[in-house]
Amino acid sequence: MMVFSPPDRSFLKMKPSAVYELLVDSVGPWDFTGGFVPCELLLVGEDAYPVLLSAKKQVLIAVSQYGKGRMVVVSHEGILKDSKFSQFLRNAVEWLKPCPEALVGVHSRLDSLSQVLLKAGTKVQAGAELSPSLGVYCVDAYDSSKAKDLVGFVKGGGGLLIGGQAWHWASQHGKEKVLFEFPGNQVTSVAGVYFTGNAVEKGIFKVAKKIPKIPLVVPHQANLSLDAEFLLRDVLELDLMTGGIPSTLLVHGVLSFPLCLDSSHCCLLAAAHYGRGRVVVATHESHLFSPKLARFLLNAVCWLDAGRKGLVGVDPSLKKMCGLLSLEGVKSQVSQLTGDLSVYCCSSYSDREAERIHAFVAEGGGLLVGGQAWYWASQNCGKAAVAEYPGNKILNRFGLSILGQSGQAAKHRPVGPGEHYHFRKALLLFSTQVNKCEELTEPLKDWLQCLARDCAAFLRIPAHDCPAYASLHRILTKVLQRSGIPQVSRHCPVKRNSKEAVLLCMATELSLTMTDSAALVQKCATGVCALPVTVEIDGTNPGKTAWRSTGLYLPEGHTAVITCPCLVVGAGLKVQIGCHTDDLSNAKEMKRAPVVIRTCDVACQKQSISCLWGGLIYIIVPAKSVLGKVPITVEGAVRAPFFKLGMFVYLRAFFLRAAHRCCCPCD
Repeated sequence: MMVFSPPDRSFLKMKPSAVYELLVDSVGPWDFTGGFVPCELLLVGEDAYPVLLSAKKQVLIAVSQYGKGRMVVVSHEGILKDSKFSQFLRNAVEWLKPCPEALVGVHSRLDSLSQVLLKAGTKVQAGAELSPSLGVYCVDAYDSSKAKDLVGFVKGGGGLLIGGQAWHWASQHGKEKVLFEFPGNQVTSVAGVYFTGNAVEKGIFKVAKKIPKIPLVVPHQANLSLDAEFLLRDVLELDLMTGGIPSTLLVHGVLSFPLCLDSSHCCLLAAAHYGRGRVVVATHESHLFSPKLARFLLNAVCWLDAGRKGLVGVDPSLKKMCGLLSLEGVKSQVSQLTGDLSVYCCSSYSDREAERIHAFVAEGGGLLVGGQAWYWASQNCGKAAVAEYPGNKILNRFGLSILGQSGQAAKHRPVGPGEHYHFRKALLLFSTQVNKCEELTEPLKDWLQCLARDCAAFLRIPAHDCPAYASLHRILTKVLQRSGIPQVSRHCPVKRNSKEAVLLCMATELSLTMTDSAALVQKCATGVCALPVTVEIDGTNPGKTAWRSTGLYLPEGHTAVITCPCLVVGAGLKVQIGCHTDDLSNAKEMKRAPVVIRTCDVACQKQSISCLWGGLIYIIVPAKSVLGKVPITVEGAVRAPFFKLGMFVYLRAFFLRAAHRCCCPCD
């Protein structure tokens, strides 16, 4: 019986950037010109990130974590035997140790690694078998007989250094089988790292200054369309009129795929591989016990079970599902998540079991989830469902997210053979064609509106200290820096379904993730007199939420530093840049960027706020506030132009704004 206890993450105190610096400390150029050919690694989930990319941006070395332990994966066992990599290997082992005095065990097939570590003064047990007495274990990736023990070792707090290549195995068994059958992947996949059958060209590769970007798409050869065919076998239509309004899904994982798309490419059902397990997501809980979807649900349970013919556990909130399953002879019971289950079915309305569910799926379990997020979004205005909705704290890791927008409860055709919209594939096509200044081609042209919508959603997942998300932010930033932010005004309108509309959406959403959006602005205003200015606003508000103008203007792309008295911190005040609060994302033609304001809570005495489009600075005072007169000091802004009876006052901000009129959000 497997026990899925929540991992203790207290040991994970080092930020990924600090881990990377430690691993490459004193490491020179990576010399891969020797007598071995590495394979490409595929990274999924939120925990895995690269240490080394080849010249063609293929991952050769990666790190991750699982449970209480850590993992370093290298793309050929030769790396573990070659003295050229001794500095990196010493660094890796030091990071993998759960404590400084931990014993390092090295498998007998890696004797030369023992010598490298002994020379560095590391306490090594050569020719070791896996044992609880070890703190770190070093092994190649060609034997799956100890896979379960190795996973348990890492989960319990051990460090694993593992290396191998899968291209030779692929030549013997088929590339399409590598991800889910190659011995090493039975271990490393639980932490989001997979060996692939792709060989990597030799060369000398530089040490990156910071964590390398994770490739958007990796040709892993696993035929996910066969999984979709299995899930949709004998399903002629998907009748989602089951008594509730569904949400839509963001399908953003490398190993996630849609099962039902509406005419606008919005996804309503999807599935994914993760680790050694599988996931299926429905966008309303009623989908999971509707007789109209019985054939699909039985296919889904069978696919999730992966041939084990095990027990299906159904959360009490979905107990109607047991009756549907029993009609087809599927063994099920109303149950919470336990270790003897093969498949677990639950709703997306709680994240109470998030860690245990992650472990359950990573180690081979099947997860069937149903729920909508549009109601949650309506009750939590200002919060991003993709980040804060309970179910997404489970699902984001699997590359699937339930969005706060509603979908259409109708009869839909299941996805058929051929090319389908997928966020990563569309984004790769878009970035490639924009970077090359090419005309957009089909099917990308048909995907643009969906791509803009999904970019906006994805960029609301916090990327701080998560390389998997930060990497994609960096890719989008580079696209914008190369292409430039499109000009938009009444004289230069932008059509909704266009390249320019997607770029405007990217720029707006990216800027909201930054404290300084100057990096996205091609021609930032210069020469602004940015001396601190203190203004007094009325913090007493007996009525509804009120805007208090500071009389200050922040030029586009600039950053203001706001200082408030400590007594008002956390009292509900907000800072807002700009006054045009309407969202034009769904307009057929835009004469300004779709969203041009930036709002943030007054959460500390001194904080920075930036706005890509610039604008007047307001303090938002909540209803029933009794704060009295509040002095606010603003640095980085200028006094806004104003009218005074008998004379006009035009300040430099006005002329700066006029100089950039074609980008002005108020034009």
